[in-house]
Amino acid sequence: MEGGGGGGAYGAAKAGGAFDLGRFVQQPQVLARIASAVFALIVFSCLVGEGYTNSPSSPQLFCIFNHNEDACRYGIGIGILAFLACIFFFMVDIYFPQISNTTDRKYLVLADLGFSGLWTFLWFVGFCFLTNQWAWTRAEDVHIGADSARAAITFSFFSIFSWGLLITFAYKRYKMGVEDFARSYMDPSPEVPTPYSSYPNISHDNYQQPPFTHTAEGPEGYQPPPVY
Repeated sequence: MEGGGGGGAYGAAKAGGAFDLGRFVQQPQVLARIASAVFALIVFSCLVGEGYTNSPSSPQLFCIFNHNEDACRYGIGIGILAFLACIFFFMVDIYFPQISNTTDRKYLVLADLGFSGLWTFLWFVGFCFLTNQWAWTRAEDVHIGADSARAAITFSFFSIFSWGLLITFAYKRYKMGVEDFARSYMDPSPEVPTPYSSYPNISHDNYQQPPFTHTAEGPEGYQPPPVY
């Protein structure tokens, strides 16, 4: 795929066009990315704010999910990284139409596709992990933060679908780029070759015998004498 002249490739407008905010926020992948960022923000905010608690008899903090520190760390980690990734790809969506290099567009779309696929899987694992640990949590250990724990589980579940949508949109953009490449580089139809002339504008019908050229011919009716 050539590096330049990629206007309109991978589902974006031609490079150099004016930015339209209203049209931009109406794009499906932008809406899904905003939703994913909000869900991630809710998850890690709930876990950071009320994911850790302590018993009345001890000041020692512990994770509300069955005293399992890994559950809280996992939810906070993927939530923060997902939120930062959404901001990054949101900026990519803004500047994507200004990128004229089709190779750069291809790599950005593939990065979006790969990251979305990975984080869909991680959100699924996180939802199962938090749900399992919450089911094993004893009621007497939950003094505050029960609503935050349930909110973290709920929005982890929603994040599976929002990131799954981002996979779909990124794959469609990649497929559009591949189809544009195939149309642009399709082999031309064979043409019948035209006769080649070494000297243009010269017709063979106008050929004249060069001057001072005589054909060696004897007199009419002449025959050589016999040899004895």
